[in-house]
Amino acid sequence: MTFCTLFDSYYLDKGIALYRSLERVAGDQFKLYIFCFDEKSYEVLMTMQLSQAILIKSSVFDNEKMLALKKERSKAEYCWTCTPQTIEYVLDHYDEENVTYIDADLYFFSNPKTLFDEIKDANANIVITEHRFANNFSGRRMLKRSGKYCVEFNYFDQSDNARECLEWWKEKCIDWCYHIYEPERMGDQKYLEMFPKLFKGVHELQHVGGGVAPWNLGQYTLLSAMNDTIVLSNKKQNIKFNLIFYHFQNIRYIGTGYVNIYSGTKDRCIKNTIYIPYLETIEEIRSELRKYGITFDVKKSYSSNKVLAFLQKNVLRYKIKSLTDIYNLKKLSYSDNG
Repeated sequence: MTFCTLFDSYYLDKGIALYRSLERVAGDQFKLYIFCFDEKSYEVLMTMQLSQAILIKSSVFDNEKMLALKKERSKAEYCWTCTPQTIEYVLDHYDEENVTYIDADLYFFSNPKTLFDEIKDANANIVITEHRFANNFSGRRMLKRSGKYCVEFNYFDQSDNARECLEWWKEKCIDWCYHIYEPERMGDQKYLEMFPKLFKGVHELQHVGGGVAPWNLGQYTLLSAMNDTIVLSNKKQNIKFNLIFYHFQNIRYIGTGYVNIYSGTKDRCIKNTIYIPYLETIEEIRSELRKYGITFDVKKSYSSNKVLAFLQKNVLRYKIKSLTDIYNLKKLSYSDNG
């Protein structure tokens, strides 16, 4: 199983957690190509000697056009711009039959081989993953804003069909890739809606355990969590499934002692089961990274628009939908105090 991802030192804690989760569930049956978007992340990962990782500096994308885009787009927007290029680079420069882009804030709870078995059975060249928003007012609003598909688990093989699609996506992202909600564009993401219309061999991931996230967690119930296997059930269809990976998007820290997980559900049981192991892992990794002089600002933003960036940095972390979304980091089983 061949993956690629990208992040800088600000996302280093999440990127390391992603790698270790794959190592835990898949052993040596995977490779992860990591595109390091600053020198510090590259240096730290080199010292860690991750046996299943291949480290690549983002400078491989440095050309006149990309360097100009880097100046005008936010750090997040530039990373989104590069997403299809990371996939293309692996397919171009390494002897891989396929590669799957995964976001750095994913975390695997079960072996993703199940997903690749599905891809093989579907004879797919390209795989896209639905957001699976709820069919309610909030879900329809998010669908309109963010699009049907999520850039989180995106598979491309070496076929001419897949390479044509990848080139189309790359050029679209170079042309426009901003954290702005438009009818047919939003970052690198809404472009995915055109894949099934323009290209053959496009498969929509069917296993619901691939792509559980805050925007759909409220649709599920926890059935069991035994032997590191989390089993969920869809509330409406009552269909049970193993959680393969969770997308820990939009976690925001309130100061240094509390975190707002913004989970999208009020079900304390399901979010404790999913979020606490991840938060403990992140705190442990952050403690490790301090020896490299790496600390993490509680403020984060995506947009190159100064007004939106200010709101994202200073307001959104205090937006609370459920009081049970607030976790005291000092009460986790792992903390700086041991």
